[in-house]
Amino acid sequence: MLKLFVPGRLCLFGEHTDWAGHYRTMNAEIAPGAAIVTGIEQGIYAEVEKSPIFEMQSVAPTLEGMWKDFSCRMNEVELKRIAKSGSFFCYCAGVASYMLEWYKVGGVRIKITGMTLPMKSGLSSSAAICVLVARAFNQLYNLNLNTLGEMNIAYLGELRTESRCGRLDQACAFGVKPNLMTFDGDEIEVKSLNVKKHLYWVFADLCAEKDTIKILSDLNKGYPFASNDKEQNLHKALGQWNQETVSKAIKFMADGDAEALGKLMTQTEEMFDKYVVPMSAALQAPKLNEVLHDPEIQPLVYGGKGVGSHGDGSVQFLARSAADQEKLAAYLNARGMRAYTLTLNPVHTVRKAIIPVAGFGTRLYPATRAIKKDFFPIPCADGMVKPVILILLEELVNSGIEEICLVLGSEEERMQYADFFERPLSEEHLSKLNKEAQEYESKILSIGKRLHYVYQHEKRGFGHAVYQAADFAAGEPVLLLLGDTLYRTRSNKPCSLQLIEKYEQCNQLLVSIHPVPLSMVSHYGIMTGIWEDKERTMLNISMMCEKPKASYAEDFLGVRNEMGKKEYYSVFGQYVLTSEVFEQLADDIAALDAAGDKTKEVELTAALEAVRKKSGMMGVCLKGEMFDMGNPVALRKCVENFAKNNDKR
Repeated sequence: MLKLFVPGRLCLFGEHTDWAGHYRTMNAEIAPGAAIVTGIEQGIYAEVEKSPIFEMQSVAPTLEGMWKDFSCRMNEVELKRIAKSGSFFCYCAGVASYMLEWYKVGGVRIKITGMTLPMKSGLSSSAAICVLVARAFNQLYNLNLNTLGEMNIAYLGELRTESRCGRLDQACAFGVKPNLMTFDGDEIEVKSLNVKKHLYWVFADLCAEKDTIKILSDLNKGYPFASNDKEQNLHKALGQWNQETVSKAIKFMADGDAEALGKLMTQTEEMFDKYVVPMSAALQAPKLNEVLHDPEIQPLVYGGKGVGSHGDGSVQFLARSAADQEKLAAYLNARGMRAYTLTLNPVHTVRKAIIPVAGFGTRLYPATRAIKKDFFPIPCADGMVKPVILILLEELVNSGIEEICLVLGSEEERMQYADFFERPLSEEHLSKLNKEAQEYESKILSIGKRLHYVYQHEKRGFGHAVYQAADFAAGEPVLLLLGDTLYRTRSNKPCSLQLIEKYEQCNQLLVSIHPVPLSMVSHYGIMTGIWEDKERTMLNISMMCEKPKASYAEDFLGVRNEMGKKEYYSVFGQYVLTSEVFEQLADDIAALDAAGDKTKEVELTAALEAVRKKSGMMGVCLKGEMFDMGNPVALRKCVENFAKNNDKR
């Protein structure tokens, strides 16, 4: 049985531009649509499992009195009939009929365990249930659909009902984070947005009435070709002028300028009132306008606007602070509305990194009797010969990392690092260096000031070593590098910086990946999943398998490339770990301690897989090459090739 959560969605800017942008298929002069949409904290919780039939059940208290359990045979004709019936379950049946028609799946049982999402209030409760059904089929029957695929099927399924939903409704598929959605004819693109500072939203169901079908019918009369000045202004309001508004909003969010963003909301509503509302009498919204101009609300907010199709459905405000957010929600609730809070949190950039170097280096014995493997000398492209650890630290510093934690095996090892990174050369030694080397000496000492040290006194596995840095991480996302792997970029950005920038886009657990030959999969942990982008750089990982046989990998772990051929992906050696990983490692260590087992190793891979199942994990293809130097053959290859000219592309 799988547990799923799908949130509702709130359109911050760009309402109606999804369907308007679709008309570009008939009129190329129409500007593409653009909308900023975020999932909200309210949504639908469910448990799903396979079933011979299609079943919808509920134990959610909020649906009591509204819900009657539903079941239907997995029969295309019957499901399509229910989809057209206008019944409570028409949306679910619409998606199920599409899944059956195109994927020949069996049935599912969906039990709603929680429902915190208000219905029929402009927050896409119908879209959320459609995404939930699509995701249940996808995951239970391993259909290998990415998030955009689930979103599209939810949309197509809802179109089989009497609803005329827009394409942005299903943005709830992407979770609780702001996204830019662009609509160019049949093409849809989704891009995550960064938020620099906390933004305190309040949105509320006005508990009034609106006629969405009438609104959409009236507005669509002005498309695909404008026949008068009013329709031309409608095209501009939902096209060019909206694009300008969305571009400003993206900048204000990235800059953390909440005041400017709030004013933009108010200006956007004024433009909507001037150019869109006259096109439909159903857009007259006395309750919305009363609330937007309420003098009791103005001191608490930077601005406000309508939601979704507008009319007297819902209202949204950007509050001035967390305290004002709570006051506003309480005030709206007291006035008979249903108010909810949404805080968009800034994505913490990665400013800390961990490198475990506690191993004995037994595969490089007997050299490691004299020198730790992380101090082995490697010729570099700049003509210098540097120890491995220094190359890694330079990679981190050049990627903007401020603090670095080295996981050592004992306090005694600390002295070697102190000698190298903290003790200046003697004047006699320094004087024998050329000017370039003397300047580099200062750089080494500067790097030393960023270092922290923790110790793994018990050798209980790689996950145990990483966990020793939990206090150093302090709940922040941290970059993890392997102490016996070097990286060479094929771009103008270090590999670590490439990974950090990807984290800032998706704000979740990341692992860098690269293709390996099928003949080598039994030597690595192999991951499979679905590409989330057209460029095939972001893999939504659905399975991890440690050192599989080639036959198993060929059957179950292949990822299709642009030519349709299977490729096999292993860890590239860099990770961005979230706080959830350290929490999972703590649980794993506690479980072994409680069982009195001090011999079983604590594996990072197991913790990553547990977090992946709960919160997801993305694999990122970096523009670079890795050099494993943890064994004699790999070390020789690294020494021979690491200094070769970098092929920047």
